[in-house]
Amino acid sequence: MLKSRRSITDLILHLHPLTVPRETLRLTLSWGLGGMAAVLVGLLFLTGILLLLTYQPSTDHAYSSILILTREVPFGPWVRNIHHWSANLLVVIAVLHLLRVVLTGAFGPGRRLNWVIGLFLLFLLLSSNFTGYLLPWDQLAYWAVTICTSMLGYIPVCGLWLQELFRGGAEIGPATLANFFVLHVAFIPGTLFILLLWHFWLVRRAGGLVQVERDEQKTGERVPTVPNLIVREAAVGLALIAFVVVLAIVWNAPLLEQANPGMSPNPAKAPWYFMGFQELLLHLHPVFAVFIWPLLGAAALLSVPFWSETALPTGVWFGSERGRKLAIWTASAGALATLALILGDNLLLSTAEAVAVDTLITRGLLPTVLLIALFVALSFLLVKKLKYTRAEAVMAGIILVLVALAVCTVIGVWFRGAEMHLVWPWGQGGG
Repeated sequence: MLKSRRSITDLILHLHPLTVPRETLRLTLSWGLGGMAAVLVGLLFLTGILLLLTYQPSTDHAYSSILILTREVPFGPWVRNIHHWSANLLVVIAVLHLLRVVLTGAFGPGRRLNWVIGLFLLFLLLSSNFTGYLLPWDQLAYWAVTICTSMLGYIPVCGLWLQELFRGGAEIGPATLANFFVLHVAFIPGTLFILLLWHFWLVRRAGGLVQVERDEQKTGERVPTVPNLIVREAAVGLALIAFVVVLAIVWNAPLLEQANPGMSPNPAKAPWYFMGFQELLLHLHPVFAVFIWPLLGAAALLSVPFWSETALPTGVWFGSERGRKLAIWTASAGALATLALILGDNLLLSTAEAVAVDTLITRGLLPTVLLIALFVALSFLLVKKLKYTRAEAVMAGIILVLVALAVCTVIGVWFRGAEMHLVWPWGQGGG
């Protein structure tokens, strides 16, 4: 028994140092978001293996195998629900983890590579959710994937090639399901596992979680990792597992009738984590909504750690009390401005149908130039006029983008009804 316990301790210490600063043990420093993401990945691996025992990846049998799972296999619906809700929660937790890294200055020198790896992990998580979305082969999955793969066609030069590559042809069919199945159960999990280990190892090499900077002569108290850190990680992990298990008992994963290529639902929506981009399609030229704006956002996120003085003081939420107030004002103003722009554009489209508003210039280039000008002006105002630091200005910019995308997602999921018109969800079932 003692030998087994020592082996477990040795395994733990491969991912953690022997001791950790006591300051990093407080839950409010990180809220355990990184550990939560790892727990959810573990749940997805375990339940995914169990689901493979009954799932058949062919258009003739995929849907019926899900029906057998949910109707005849003991605990089958429960396992599927755990897998479904773990995947959806993982997207939320990963985005919150990214935001936590920004707000505590955890992407500065010594952690830049880990920031880049974290962004690739987020991309893989979204890809995993998307490829798994098609596997039940029901109406919800079929038409959501139809919408998303259609978006690829708007990418200049290689869009149609990418669309046919993922679909396995011109239309969604058996080849598409086979492609998505292989990506979902083999390529993405393998890559995810390697990058996760690298991600956690880089955290350890950087000295663990970020903490408040101290003078060289002053060092914070360190305590043994076992049991101090491990007990806290276990508590957070077990609480999360309990939440997912209960959620899976009371709320079933959606399953509509079998996929019918000849009968499109109205509205046909993308998965919720891509609804923000589908909402942009209603307001921007498709090339800009699907390619230019996401490309600009991804380039900015990848490069921001390599700009000078862009990270907040480490271990201090928002950098300061002044930074906290800036974040609140930015989030509030961003939400209201995004809502106003969506409502205003919706009104414009309904009252000025004769005006050529859906052009590359008025719906693409002009909004993009205005957006870039807005960020430049915001940066100048904050840094030069209001005397905020460059790091606080970067924080405000990231919060503004995330809040705007969140508002677009909420509107797309709950407030878009038939023909993608704005509706009240409780009145016309806009979700």
